[in-house]
Amino acid sequence: MSGESVKSNRLKKVLAVSSGGGHWIELMRIVPAFEGCRVTYVTVETSYRSQVEGARFRVVLDATRWNKVKLALMLLQMIWVLASERPDVVISTGAAPGYFAVRLGKMFGARTVWVDSMANIDELSSSGQRIGKHADLWLTQWEHLAEPNGPMYRGGVL
Repeated sequence: MSGESVKSNRLKKVLAVSSGGGHWIELMRIVPAFEGCRVTYVTVETSYRSQVEGARFRVVLDATRWNKVKLALMLLQMIWVLASERPDVVISTGAAPGYFAVRLGKMFGARTVWVDSMANIDELSSSGQRIGKHADLWLTQWEHLAEPNGPMYRGGVL
């Protein structure tokens, strides 16, 4: 069997990343899209493991842009996750862990998807505004926030 055949027969590796709370809930709502893939979930809350039993699960430090030290530590953790998981696709519903995952995922050769938060009805999230140009697919769930150069609206998915 050729190396190319083996690669095409393996399950796609998806790294599904979000911070806690609503971002995690939104990520859980798109889980059916991962059917037939080997998914690793990355979040900030250990208790979420029970919601994805049987799947790979990683926890990173919870940090925001207001705590630069914790943010730097989260970045290092995300580098380790990407280096060890080597996903084909990185998808995130936000916030900080997803931002780093999408940026790093591109460096590791993964296709990247950012789904901006449903809660941001008047404008894109802060992370979404920063990550859009770096994602292969940048989505908003509000039609009036779509723009010609992104984000795109493909329906209210969540």
